[in-house]
Amino acid sequence: MVTALAGSTIEAWSSPNATVANDPGLTQSPLSFAYSALEPSIDARTMEIHYSRHAAGYAKNMADAIAAEHATGKSLREMLQHISKYSTTMRNNAGGHFNHEKFWQWMAPGGTKPSSALVDAIQKKFGGMDAMQKQFAEAATKRFGSGWAWLIVDAKKQLSIGSTPNQDNPLMDISDVKGEPILGIDVWEHAYYLKYQNKRGDYVGAWWNVVNWEAVSLDFQAALQA
Repeated sequence: MVTALAGSTIEAWSSPNATVANDPGLTQSPLSFAYSALEPSIDARTMEIHYSRHAAGYAKNMADAIAAEHATGKSLREMLQHISKYSTTMRNNAGGHFNHEKFWQWMAPGGTKPSSALVDAIQKKFGGMDAMQKQFAEAATKRFGSGWAWLIVDAKKQLSIGSTPNQDNPLMDISDVKGEPILGIDVWEHAYYLKYQNKRGDYVGAWWNVVNWEAVSLDFQAALQA
């Protein structure tokens, strides 16, 4: 069982079929903050549209695909790990649902601080937080079209950075980037265009101010223990 760090909004988690803190379920969870809480990094209107329309749509379409493809009884993680067995509709919407549910967890008003264990791992792998953020930002800004950039724990329990197209993620058996995602950023235009237009780099730069490192640290700890 993994429990939240002091002051964190992440709830305790325990599941035999999941390996990270607060693994998303099959329905959309309420936001833990107001739409305006991430300003000025992310504006309230973008958050409202992103959560109530885009993310809600992924949850609904995934539920419809689960019913149509007789996938009832499967966890979200199980479906993603075997996504090649399902339709493109399931891939897009189950991926979109997982990615957004985690995205909300990985943000908090004003941001939070990482654990010492995560800081040490970042130092060892990348040479420091600034160097990691630079490499992560490059993955995010160089992702052609829509997609996500990720900080993951790979099969060797090492940190790694990569990106995936559309709503794919590193849990999927079809993904070129594989591992346990412990941080991700949405670089679809719907995540930033109202405020930043075509300046994706500015969005990524501002986003660091609202990263919930406490949640990332929990996911990092759980991934190492899995």
